[in-house]
Amino acid sequence: MDLQDQLKNLFPDHVNETPEEETSTEKGIWLQEEPILCKYEKRKGKPITILDGYTGATEDFKALAKELKTKLSVGGSFKDDKIIIQGDYRDKIMQMLKEKGFNVKRVGG
Repeated sequence: MDLQDQLKNLFPDHVNETPEEETSTEKGIWLQEEPILCKYEKRKGKPITILDGYTGATEDFKALAKELKTKLSVGGSFKDDKIIIQGDYRDKIMQMLKEKGFNVKRVGG
């Protein structure tokens, strides 16, 4: 008998209020009308990748920035509704965003 069964025996009237949708995959959390633009630039001689054109909530875009930086193990920042990733990771970032269900457009080079 696991913990859930024991709790049901102790509190038979309790209804589990944890929705199943929150524990599922993160697809569909962020809303998007236009494609996200994935740009490549050089600043002070160093390559950077910029993601721009997101129309959803700022908190969701910040969470996406943190997730991308963690998965790629690189530095970066979130400024002026743009995600700036250090290095040229356009292909990897575009693949990761497409897996999440985003429409991504490559801009420049």
